[in-house]
Amino acid sequence: MTAIALSPTRKITISLPGDLVTFTDSQAQRSQTSRSQFISNLLSRFKAQEEERLAIEGYKFYAEEAAEFAIVTSTATAEAFTNVS
Repeated sequence: MTAIALSPTRKITISLPGDLVTFTDSQAQRSQTSRSQFISNLLSRFKAQEEERLAIEGYKFYAEEAAEFAIVTSTATAEAFTNVS
């Protein structure tokens, strides 16, 4: 598992349905970690996935914008190079 740099730890209180607590405890035991560490790791992975999704979305937006700009300016660029010759 990849080590994830975490900000300073803060204690919180959350309420979960019993089946999620049971599942969390069994998964934490399987991964030889505490309940808190298991939940922290899970949320860290989810955060990283969300950041990656947003980055991909941003790259796609700017790629589309750059493509549109290239199409719009291609005629002007061709004319400029033609007039220079």
